[in-house]
Amino acid sequence: MNALLVYPAYPDTFWSFKHVLPFISKKAAFPPLGLLTVAAMLPSSWEKRLVDVNVAPLGQADLAWADLVLVSAMLVQAPSARDIIARAKAAGKLVVAGGPAFSDQPCRFPEVDHFILGEAEDILPTFLDDLRGGRARQVYEADGRPDLGSTPLPLWELVNFKDYVSMSVQYSRGCPFDCEFCGIVAMNGRRPRVKSPEQMLRELQSLYDAGWRDTVFIVDDNFIGNLVHVKEFLPLLAAWQKERGYPYKFMTEASVNLAQDATLMRMMSAANFHKVFIGIETPSVESLKECGKNQNVATDFASAVRTIHQHGMQVMGGFIVGFDHDTSSIFEQQIRFIQDIGVVTAMVGVLNALPQTRLWRRLQAEDRLVGEMSGENTDASLNFIPRMGRETLLEGYKQLLGVIYSPKKYYQRINTFLAAYTPTARGKILSTEVLAFARSLWSVGVVSSARFAYWKLMFKTLATKRKAFPVAVELAILGLHFERVARRVLRVDTAPEA
Repeated sequence: MNALLVYPAYPDTFWSFKHVLPFISKKAAFPPLGLLTVAAMLPSSWEKRLVDVNVAPLGQADLAWADLVLVSAMLVQAPSARDIIARAKAAGKLVVAGGPAFSDQPCRFPEVDHFILGEAEDILPTFLDDLRGGRARQVYEADGRPDLGSTPLPLWELVNFKDYVSMSVQYSRGCPFDCEFCGIVAMNGRRPRVKSPEQMLRELQSLYDAGWRDTVFIVDDNFIGNLVHVKEFLPLLAAWQKERGYPYKFMTEASVNLAQDATLMRMMSAANFHKVFIGIETPSVESLKECGKNQNVATDFASAVRTIHQHGMQVMGGFIVGFDHDTSSIFEQQIRFIQDIGVVTAMVGVLNALPQTRLWRRLQAEDRLVGEMSGENTDASLNFIPRMGRETLLEGYKQLLGVIYSPKKYYQRINTFLAAYTPTARGKILSTEVLAFARSLWSVGVVSSARFAYWKLMFKTLATKRKAFPVAVELAILGLHFERVARRVLRVDTAPEA
């Protein structure tokens, strides 16, 4: 069979980096790792083609070639996924769908022929057997949590590396914490399952052999969720990197207890980790307790963030407003909090209830759910009735974004970050970095509202912390993206419908 794997488009979001991509002549931030892995699970005798709609449009010639169309999507990609499915059905193709957009409410996609719900390792082979036998069911749902030792190497040859900022790999699934608003436990379980060090090194070697020499995003729900195993893996990863001249800089997601483990931070620095995303959420202790984020309650975040920065890893932070314990003062609290701790890349979102989370079930029982979630928590949309009132929440949120992504506040955070930051990442200066700097001279240094702050930052960094200069350039360019995303949100009409 000819299998066409299609990845739907992302809207202009915080994490799409659409306003940054032209600086480095890239088309998308990350490849569709799930589809690349699923492709490796399909029969080797099948012909396979991948279309990432974020990189290139889905052509009629692609659909004409295909016997089978496989679509995977996050919630935020659902509108694009519907369009793709409709086109595939109009072309008379069999459509198979999987991923978070389909798992919770498959009934929203009536044109799909077959759903693969849950992790594919255990259930995709059954579907393929049934398909060959002419007895394929509409819904295949995973019963358990597969051993990641059965996960194949992604088929890197299906994508063009030149299109992407970073490649992605996965080390583990699951998280030991069960925050009320988070869908990770419902989707991947609370016991983190990991790939063996040998399996991970094979995967990285396959990426290396395919020619990739840039950033790698380890896409785990919580990279340090299984501390025993990650500490066994990291020294081997560091040795692998050293032997090859540090071809990769890694970024990942972790919980804040990372800052309490100096050995772990040193191990990650030695393996060339340079960024880590942490769900910080809120300065409100009452709201942290409300959502079950107990690991954050006693944390001194200014100290924790500074400690991680001192170990060479830039903290990217997630923040939320709209908890039941939040009052109208939370917006100013968040502004002060974010500025004080020096998290430059601060993703602030409005609380929303993901389907099947503990929050979703509680709000459903309280008759507070309204409409469907967009899957994008930075678009000033809501799918529940907040305690503080819808208009108060959304107007306060818009004000918050407008302040923290104003050039003045943004560059203040860059300076706070750089004061603590000790660059440890190794590797060659890439041509994309040189190109980005050259383009930033005009786009940020001349025509942007941040031009004076930009030049001050460039000269100060060159004079006082030269090794951090590439990071300073990157953050200055990212500031344009964040400012434009914030401006888009500020234009959203938050008035209640008549």
